[in-house]
Amino acid sequence: MSGDTTRVSPARMTLAGLILALVLLGLVGLSIGSSGWQSPWEASTNVGLSQIVWEIRAPRTLGAMLVGALLGLGGAVAQGLFRNPLAEPYLLGSSSGAALGMALMLSFGMPDALISSTVGRMGLTGVAFVGAVSGVSLTLMLARGAAHTMRLLLGGVVVGVVLGALTQLLMVWSAPAWRIMQAFMLGHTALLSWQACGVMAAVLCLTLPVAMVLSRVLDALSLGEDVARTLGIPLGLTRAVLVGVLALSTGAAVAQAGLVAFVGLVAPHLVRSRAGARHGALLSLSTLMGAVLLAAADVLSRLVLAPQELPVGVLTAVLGGTYLLWLLHRRRA
Repeated sequence: MSGDTTRVSPARMTLAGLILALVLLGLVGLSIGSSGWQSPWEASTNVGLSQIVWEIRAPRTLGAMLVGALLGLGGAVAQGLFRNPLAEPYLLGSSSGAALGMALMLSFGMPDALISSTVGRMGLTGVAFVGAVSGVSLTLMLARGAAHTMRLLLGGVVVGVVLGALTQLLMVWSAPAWRIMQAFMLGHTALLSWQACGVMAAVLCLTLPVAMVLSRVLDALSLGEDVARTLGIPLGLTRAVLVGVLALSTGAAVAQAGLVAFVGLVAPHLVRSRAGARHGALLSLSTLMGAVLLAAADVLSRLVLAPQELPVGVLTAVLGGTYLLWLLHRRRA
């Protein structure tokens, strides 16, 4: 009994710490804008500040948390599904499918006058989501289902390379597509709206419970496929459901914020030692850690070159790559 208490306690402490960090980052996100630090409590007496806080900063801050949460969940599912600590949410072609969908829409289907409008952004978001799910579906077709892990990995690599090449071709051919796609490729949080937050919250409320229910399947897979079959787990069906969770969570995040690098890869690593051997704790903590990482990156993107902003994907790539290099150096030592 004492062993169980010792194992669970670090996970609960980490959970409380991550929730506290989210609250603090939320307050900071509401307070920082292009004009510097402005307390959100001043909004009650300043109509202009009130609109800025609740129509721009609040959805942006909450949206960054939701994007990070979806990527953290996707990363934990991918690493457990493929039994590879270097697996990431974009592994099955979701990012390349989303990019190709947007490039096609910008090159052939959307007039230039609509690109910057609300309707245009919603259309691009929908196309990116459909493209992300289509990329994963194409990977499943090439792999002939989700029964074989190696086929899934190879199919994802092939789909990513081919769709990425098509996207680059369209970007070279169409100058307007190049400008919009550049922001998409770098990752962004500046245009997140309440509608985007609603979509991502709905997807998170759908995918996280399903992943938690299947956490025991991931526990069994970590011991090997033969052990999982011995326990009577239908690997084909459960893998297909987990791939669906991965596709929906990643597709929703990519459609709203573009290609945000390293969050889905790094978040599970940061909490793995605190979560223990059970994937139930790892999934929940990775989701919260992803939210914390992207919320912190969003705040930093406003501060580093203020009043200008850095693309949030640039910061996550630099910080995430630095962390992985440090981790590799420490393990070698």
